[in-house]
Amino acid sequence: MTPKTTVAIAVPLEAEHVDRIRAVDPSVTVRYEPDLLPPERFPADHSGDPDFQRTPEQEERYWDMVNSAQVLYGFPNESPAGLARVAKENPGLQWIHAMAAGAGGAVKASGLEQDVLQKFKVTSSAGVHALPLAEFAALGILNGFKRTAEMAQDQAAKVWPELRTPTRLVSGSHLVITGLGEIGMETARIARALGMTVSGTKRSVEEIDGIEEVADNNGLAALLATADAVVNTLPGTPYTEGLLNRDAFAAMKPGTVFVNVGRGTVVDEAALLEALDNGQVSYACLDVFAVEPLPLDSPLWSHPRVMVSPHTSALSSAENRLIADRFCSNLRTFLDGGTLPHEVDTLHFY
Repeated sequence: MTPKTTVAIAVPLEAEHVDRIRAVDPSVTVRYEPDLLPPERFPADHSGDPDFQRTPEQEERYWDMVNSAQVLYGFPNESPAGLARVAKENPGLQWIHAMAAGAGGAVKASGLEQDVLQKFKVTSSAGVHALPLAEFAALGILNGFKRTAEMAQDQAAKVWPELRTPTRLVSGSHLVITGLGEIGMETARIARALGMTVSGTKRSVEEIDGIEEVADNNGLAALLATADAVVNTLPGTPYTEGLLNRDAFAAMKPGTVFVNVGRGTVVDEAALLEALDNGQVSYACLDVFAVEPLPLDSPLWSHPRVMVSPHTSALSSAENRLIADRFCSNLRTFLDGGTLPHEVDTLHFY
């Protein structure tokens, strides 16, 4: 007899996607109680309405649901505290699938000891967000090359410049991507479609089709010196913190366009501001920051050549469908005893 597996849906999800999870295998029981889940305010709002509150009876039912499952779709209450609680209260927990691509940060923030973290697996939704992030990176590159920040300022001031300023061609320029993972490779694909050549970094140096040069972090400065644009896709880990610092920006050519869709902790923001002010960086398109929300006193808010995006570039109306697709595929692998992709490294937290 096939052993039964219980999956609990711990975060908001449309019923149609829940039904697809149920259809993966007859041995799967899915616990889904929408009245226990906060309503979504927008598509793929995994945390749901912050004003939602469960009654004491609903709270008890919620934790009974998540603590009865071997598999969770989402962290309980989409929070590190929820992860910490279920890890301690659910002795049968085997696997949690996180909604985020960078789930390592939440796992680290849970404060769980390694002996607890070794009792179950956490997988991320890495790759699901690759296309929207790559499209956003392309937006940032195009904004920088086509001077849209200056155009917006002139438009707001109703200024028609006496001398028209040429823009730069993206085609024929060179892009360096820090982090040639799924997001980086999707960014490279779009960049090449725009006519760019691409180099980048990877922890293990190897030849990659369509990539001019691959280096590790030791070779980063030499790569940056060749770049017309730089896109960071790296996760936040102890090994990447402050990687793009004053020396890294100084290695770039004057006028380099910079885009960050990875994690804010990879970038020394004071060094970035210096590079913007001295012309090493001509434009910065930033979706992530060292501290989020971005503090009100940050100079990045008002810098004339910076675009601030509130960590939303990965969001799309298709996200819930894409994550459910990934989860269904992973659930099939889990039931068959295979190796789950995108498992969070609980040592380096990425």
